[in-house]
Amino acid sequence: VAKRRNTNQRTARENIDDLCDAESFVEHGQLVLTPGTGLSLEETIRKFPTDGMVTGIGAVNGELFGQRNARCVVMAYDYTVLAGTQGAINHPKTDRMLELAEKWRIPMVLFAEGGGGRAGTGGRRQGPPATQAPAANPVRRFDAPSRPLDTPTFASMGRLSGHVPMVGITSRYCFAGNASLLGCCDVIIATRDANIGMGGPALIEGGGLGVFRPEEIGPLDVQTASGVVDVAVEDEAEAVAVAKRYLSYFQGRTQDWECADQRHLRNIVPENRLRIYRVRDVVHTLADTDSVLELRPKFGLGMVTAFIRIEGRPIGVVANNPEHLSGAIDSDGSDKAARFLQLCDAFDIPVLILCDTPGMMVGPEVEKTALVRHCSRLFVTGANLTVPHVTIVLRKAYGLGAQAMAGGSFKEPFAAVAWPTGEFGGMGLEGQVKLGFRNELAAIEDPQERIARYDGLVAAAYERGKALNAGMSFAVDDVIDPADSRRWITSAFDAVPPPLPRKEKKRRNVDTW
Repeated sequence: VAKRRNTNQRTARENIDDLCDAESFVEHGQLVLTPGTGLSLEETIRKFPTDGMVTGIGAVNGELFGQRNARCVVMAYDYTVLAGTQGAINHPKTDRMLELAEKWRIPMVLFAEGGGGRAGTGGRRQGPPATQAPAANPVRRFDAPSRPLDTPTFASMGRLSGHVPMVGITSRYCFAGNASLLGCCDVIIATRDANIGMGGPALIEGGGLGVFRPEEIGPLDVQTASGVVDVAVEDEAEAVAVAKRYLSYFQGRTQDWECADQRHLRNIVPENRLRIYRVRDVVHTLADTDSVLELRPKFGLGMVTAFIRIEGRPIGVVANNPEHLSGAIDSDGSDKAARFLQLCDAFDIPVLILCDTPGMMVGPEVEKTALVRHCSRLFVTGANLTVPHVTIVLRKAYGLGAQAMAGGSFKEPFAAVAWPTGEFGGMGLEGQVKLGFRNELAAIEDPQERIARYDGLVAAAYERGKALNAGMSFAVDDVIDPADSRRWITSAFDAVPPPLPRKEKKRRNVDTW
């Protein structure tokens, strides 16, 4: 415990007490001890309680959503015991809790810090004293065969995907088997000092790949940029607070809410179509006050994915970010958005899409990232959504990228509307003019005259593609006052019957990526 204090960390039980409502946590397996240590019972109790993992069921956010909706399976690897490694009874404890989560559809929170599979339990070993010489002709004894690969833990964890919300939390070191379980979770919350890797220092060195300190393996800045970590936090206290907030979106609607003056939305997108703006300002203004939880903000920078509430209703938001590639959709952005759509669909959370994109990113370099496959995930996922979704065009809606932001077609969403700043086209206006009028422009010898003609053609194309013209041709359902956006969103989602209770999964799984 003193070591935990020196690293600004809490014990497993302190984290559980913070996560669960007061006196609601009921522990499973608290008497479990680590077998095979060679120690006396008293020493084993003192050194190896619970075989390094605390498991049970508690209530999270029960005061808001009622005890029935608040039930949550909690599993916390305890780094103070054998570095939170996975051992002989540790796995059966995990399997037991995963079985309960699956059978009774109970959300799960995993505190995953730990060193992975256990190479040994530590303590004194049974056998001849170190000073005793080995026998000249040792007798071969039969020991129980090793069965390291038939534990059901990882299959059981994988089957939970899409069945119940799965939250993973880690701080400091999380390697190998612990990291594998963490990677199965819907959302990963990691502290500033987290290191996450599929192998720790011992495994890397054992594989002949070099000697590294644990701090060199998968630090937080690497894992946020790569998209492994969804939410980065300062410490475990903040991690638990974020976990409780994340779970709340899957627990129901809140009755008390307030929001910003919606007239502010009229001024966020500049009238000058060449001026930049922050789409996160749109998201935070639209949403109920203090209800936004953004996921993977440092990965797939061209997309913003977040959970919000509008009039207390949980909603998933996918938005193009014009501050990165002008909002063009690249491979990372496609993966980020498609996976988030799967998550929302699996748990019946309606989706709001904020469109401002010049289209799919193009060029030889981006094709090296397998964009053709990655961007098509948006069409395949969007066209198969079963939750209602609304698309609002904030500014640009061009080409295949815009169609992807509407589930494949602007007739796919329950409502597809535009702000007056919206503009539409089969491709970006500048490119459209350059390609369509290439010969005419090339024939103009005077450079100034050529530029003037080009600017005039772009202006004419922009005029044709204005949102009001799109509304008149029924390319969108309406062109609305930005301040009226929340009414459109709530009207659309209120019109859809609530999902029926079910026992089986809606989706086979949610992609880990």
